[in-house]
Amino acid sequence: MELVSLNSEPIYDDETNEFEIEGDCAMTEFVGQSGVIQGENPLPPAVGMEFESYEDVYYFYNCYARQQGFGVRVSNTWYRKSKERYRGKLSCSSAGFKKKSEANRPRPETRTGCPAMVKFRLMENKRWRIIEVELEHNHLISPMSGKFYKSHKTIMGLGTKRPLQEDGAEEVEKIRLFRTVVIDTEDNGGNFYFDEAELGNNVDMSNQLKLKKGDAQAIYNTFCHLQLMNPNFFYVMDLNEKGCLRNVFWADASTRVSYSYFGDVIAIDTACLTDKYEMPLVVFTGVNHHGQSLLLGCGLLAGETVESFIWLFRAWLTHMLGRPPQTIISEDCKSLQTALTDVFPRASHFVSLLGIMKKVPKKLGGLREYEAVKVAFTRAVYDSLRVDEFEVAWDNLMQIYGISEDKWLQTLYEDRKRWVPAYLKETFLAGMVPLKQNERVTSPFEGYLHRNTSLKEFLENYDQALQEIHQIEAGADLESRNSSPVLKSRFYFELQLSKLYTNNIFKKFQDEVEGMFSCFSTRQVSIDGPIITYIVKEQTEVEGNRSETRDYEVMYNTSEAEVLCVCGLFNLKGYLCRHALNILNQNGLEEIPPSYILSRWRKDIYRNYAVDHSCGGIDINNPVHRYDNLYKCMVQVVEEGRKSNDHYKFALQALDEILNKVRLVEDNPM
Repeated sequence: MELVSLNSEPIYDDETNEFEIEGDCAMTEFVGQSGVIQGENPLPPAVGMEFESYEDVYYFYNCYARQQGFGVRVSNTWYRKSKERYRGKLSCSSAGFKKKSEANRPRPETRTGCPAMVKFRLMENKRWRIIEVELEHNHLISPMSGKFYKSHKTIMGLGTKRPLQEDGAEEVEKIRLFRTVVIDTEDNGGNFYFDEAELGNNVDMSNQLKLKKGDAQAIYNTFCHLQLMNPNFFYVMDLNEKGCLRNVFWADASTRVSYSYFGDVIAIDTACLTDKYEMPLVVFTGVNHHGQSLLLGCGLLAGETVESFIWLFRAWLTHMLGRPPQTIISEDCKSLQTALTDVFPRASHFVSLLGIMKKVPKKLGGLREYEAVKVAFTRAVYDSLRVDEFEVAWDNLMQIYGISEDKWLQTLYEDRKRWVPAYLKETFLAGMVPLKQNERVTSPFEGYLHRNTSLKEFLENYDQALQEIHQIEAGADLESRNSSPVLKSRFYFELQLSKLYTNNIFKKFQDEVEGMFSCFSTRQVSIDGPIITYIVKEQTEVEGNRSETRDYEVMYNTSEAEVLCVCGLFNLKGYLCRHALNILNQNGLEEIPPSYILSRWRKDIYRNYAVDHSCGGIDINNPVHRYDNLYKCMVQVVEEGRKSNDHYKFALQALDEILNKVRLVEDNPM
C-alpha cells in the first residue's frame, strides 16, 4: 500500500525564477535564462513541463502564484514504500475548506474551495512532469493587490547569491541554471549523463539530436559561457522520453529588444535542413535599420517533423513574450508550413522566393528544353508587374513547352499568392524578398556557416560571429551619425531623407532619386474625384545590354497626399520608387509625406538594445546596465579566483576591500 502525506510543505534555500514553454509538447524544459525581468510574469504551468526536482516544481508554481496574486500550499504528496516521493499536488491556498471549529470565537473562513492546482509525477527519467493543470480560480486574484502569502516567504529574501534588487521600476533577478541530459551519439565526453545499459544498441536516432564527438560538450561550454558573460542569454531544450536531447533553442541577449523594433517581418531560414548541412540549424532573422540581416534566435532540430517545428516556434514565441510577427517568410516545406499555421495563425505567411529559385535546376533540369524553360520561368516571376501579366506569362510557359502536367509546377501555381512578387505588393516586407534575379538575402552567419561546418566548429566560433554582427551594426550606426552622404540631385526630398535615414537605406533611396532621370514621360490618363492616375514611362536596361521601355501606373490622391505605384516598391522595400517620386514632384510636393517615412529606417531614434556592454558603452543612468556590467566583471574575478588556493584567498581579500570602499562612497546629489 502506498503512503500519502498531506500538507507537507518543502523548504528551500535558494531564490530563483523560471520560464517554461507554453504548449502541449511532451518534453519541454527550461534550462537557462537569467537576467532582467521588468514586469514580465512567468508563463502559466502547462501539461508536459518537466523539472529536475520536486522542489523546482514547487518553486516554479510559487513564483507564478506570487505574480498572479495568490498563495500556494501542498495538498498531497504521494510516497512509495521506500519513502521516495513519486507524485504531488499543489493548490491555491484557498483550496478546500477548513474543519468546523467549536471555539467561542472561530476564525473567519478564508478558503473558497478554489479548484486552481497542478499535479505532477516522477517519470522514468527521474524528472518531474506536470500531468494536470487547472488555472481558473473561483475567487478574485490581483497581481497588484500586494497581499503577502505564507508560501511567498520562500521567494522573498532567503540566502541567494544574487539577491533581488529594486531600483525604481527596475527589478533584477538571478535565475537558477537548470542542467539537462545531453548525450553525444558518438562519445561520452564531458559532464553529461550517459546510461549505455538503458540505451543499448537500438536507440531511435530519429527522435533525438544527432550529436557527433564533442558536440555535447560544445553546447554545454558555449551556453554556460554566453550566460555567464551576459545574464540575459536565453536557451531552452526539449528532451525525448529517454531524457536525450531532441531539440534546442537559444537567443542572444539583445534579440528580444531588437525584435520589439524590427519584429514586423521575420524570416525562418531552414536551409541547413533542406540542403542537408552537417548540422540541423534553424535561424530566425529580421532586418535592422541599416537593412542588415538581424539575428533573432537559433535552433537545432532532430528532424523536420511538425512536432519539432511546433516546439521550436513556441520556444521562440515564448522568448519574444508571446508577441507574434506580422509577416513570416519561410521555405516551402509541408511540415514547416503546418507548424507555422498552428503557432502563428494570424501572421501572413509567405514562401521564400530564393528557396524556390534554388530548386529550379533540380526540379526542371531533366526537361529537354530546360535552358529556355528556365529563362521563361524567371521572366514570368521577376518581370510581371501585375497579376494578370503573370497569369499570361505562366500560361504561355505551360503551353509553349508542354509542361502543364509537371506536379511541382502545379503546386507552385496553386501557391502562387505566397511567393510571386506580383501578388505580394499589399504586404510590407522590408526588403526581405528579392525583386531581381541577381538579388540575394544575406545570412547573419555569412562566412561562418558552410555545408560541412560541424556543430562543434560553429559553436566554437559563435561568440566571434556575434561580436562581428554587433560590430558591423555599431560601425554602420557610427557612420550614419557622423557622416553625411553626397547628394546627387537638387530635389529637396533627397536632402530631407539624408538627414533622417541611416546611410545604407538612404543610398538605396538615392538610387530611386537618380532613377527619376530615366523616367522620360509622365502622362495623366484619368481622374476620379481626388484620385489622379498617371502613366510613367521608364527606360531600363535588360539582359544583353538592351534597353526596354516600360509603363508604370501611378495613382495619386491629391486630398490625402497618397501615392501608389504598380511596382509596389514601398511595401516591398520600404521607400518610395522613382515613379512615385516623379508624380510627387510633378504635383509640387517638395517633401515626402510623413506616412512614407518609416521609423524603422531612421538614424535619429535611440534603440537601447544597441548598447554594447562589451565595449564599456553602458548607460550608467540605467540600473539594469549597471547591474549587468558589474556582474559580468565579477564573473571574470570568480574565474580567476577559483584557479588555486592563493588566487582564491587574494580574490576574497580584494573583494572585501572593494566592498568596504564602495560602502563609504557618498552619492552625489543629482
